Amino acid sequence: MAIDAILFDLDDTLIVDEAVSKEALTSTAAMASQCAGVKNLAFLADVKKMGFDFWQKGPCYDYAKSIGISFHECLWGHFEGDKPELIKLREWAHTYRVAVFSAALRAQGHIDEDAAEKLSANFSMRRRQLQRLMPDAVETLVRLKTTYKIALLTNGAPDLQREKIAASGLAGYFDAIAVSGEHGIGKPRPEIFDILLGKIGVPRDRAVMVGNSLERDIAGALNSELAAAVWLQVSGSEEHADVKPHHTIRGLHEIPALVAGF
Repeated sequence: MAIDAILFDLDDTLIVDEAVSKEALTSTAAMASQCAGVKNLAFLADVKKMGFDFWQKGPCYDYAKSIGISFHECLWGHFEGDKPELIKLREWAHTYRVAVFSAALRAQGHIDEDAAEKLSANFSMRRRQLQRLMPDAVETLVRLKTTYKIALLTNGAPDLQREKIAASGLAGYFDAIAVSGEHGIGKPRPEIFDILLGKIGVPRDRAVMVGNSLERDIAGALNSELAAAVWLQVSGSEEHADVKPHHTIRGLHEIPALVAGF
């Protein structure tokens, strides 16, 4: 099996995402405890539950889900752009954020819209401050770049994913980048894989996909009939999906030897 290109997911594959969002929420819960006297763990649990519930029941859920915008991202993304769906999401997002934090405060008998606004702003700030790379991300890309084309395929809002890429410092390693929100198509649909492969001029059967999501990255690679689907198993964020990758790894440092073996 000859391999010409390796496609990478972004969130929780090359950069830490879910753990950073949890850390930012923990920081915000500590602030809520200090300014409103609420109980940290109860507030944190309420924000997670209400954040997901309000997001799922909100007017932008279908669009957000289709291109891979999570409820965590609705708590801090700007959602810039002139597409109708992005405009609607941008207009709704502020109301959503304040509603989540306000409801979590009310759950403990504290009613203060100003406090909810401050907590929302604190989460956005901390989420950006805490961004960091996954272990061995740079070292792995440096090693692979000498032999293969490297491309990035990420679900999410255009400006938010581009912001993450810029903050990561990894942009220069990619021969091409495709963001689902820029095309209105998200993983696991094969069309978004074809768009990225077309940018680098590599056929499906000579490309490998590496990602942490069984439902999006691995299912998408299988749907697209890529040469191999490599699942990066990230402890604590595993999905329960009936999808079987060709290979499973537990760290990015395993990829060069794995792909060389193909």
